[in-house]
Amino acid sequence: MSEEATFPKGDLMAGKRGLIMGVANKNSIAWAIAQQLRAQGADLAFTYVNAAMERRVRPLAESVGAEIIVECDVTDDASMDAAFKAVADKWGALDFLVHSIAFTDKSALEGSFVENTTRQVFKDTMDVSAFSFVDAANRASKMMKPGGSMITLTYLGSERTIPNYNVMGVAKAALEASTRYIARDLGPRGIRVNAISAGPIKTLAAAGISSGRHMFSFNRSASPLRDDTDPKGVAGAALYLLSDLGASCTGETHHVDGGFHIVGMPDESALRGA
Repeated sequence: MSEEATFPKGDLMAGKRGLIMGVANKNSIAWAIAQQLRAQGADLAFTYVNAAMERRVRPLAESVGAEIIVECDVTDDASMDAAFKAVADKWGALDFLVHSIAFTDKSALEGSFVENTTRQVFKDTMDVSAFSFVDAANRASKMMKPGGSMITLTYLGSERTIPNYNVMGVAKAALEASTRYIARDLGPRGIRVNAISAGPIKTLAAAGISSGRHMFSFNRSASPLRDDTDPKGVAGAALYLLSDLGASCTGETHHVDGGFHIVGMPDESALRGA
């Protein structure tokens, strides 16, 4: 996936403004989502975590005409205050939020979960990967009217054990539970909240998983579609959930993984192929 990728143009998001949190580079799932939303007429704002990431994010954001590009460290309340104030000062209102943020120490993504997860790693992982959505949703909701929508990105490791995914799987489980509780709280205000469980995609985050190559191969072989997860498919699901097409849909974890999540036992041919 690159910034040159093309998406069908339309007006499903015309007049809507949204904040994209979590673009790391041109291969990010959040970037594919941003391109799809922009192609449908949305105005976009982006956050980046530090100066190093700004050098990656700013050119991408500018290429889709972003009106707001602001630094935001989700572990720092003052930084979150400043980022959301920048959005409020510029736009006043917000129609949608895309949260695609996760982090853990690389040493925790190999071997034994129970042996390699320290107290500090567990706390830091949960803070960045789960609580950040709770915090961002709270802040974003204050700028949303009925019809607003939010999504976050998760993975099947929240539901099943995945080799070397470890503490990140636990954090993703917390993220999905948080999505349901946020959906319950914001539903009476007409704000929808959902999660997308994407299959393996070659992103910066996936590169940190030591068994990543096997994960891609096995998913490709065992999924009903026998193919890699297409970022455009994830972006399309995001468009559905964030636009009026997704009316009445909230609290869901929507899988976009070639059907891998439905498989109880892969065919023998799939096992040989992996």
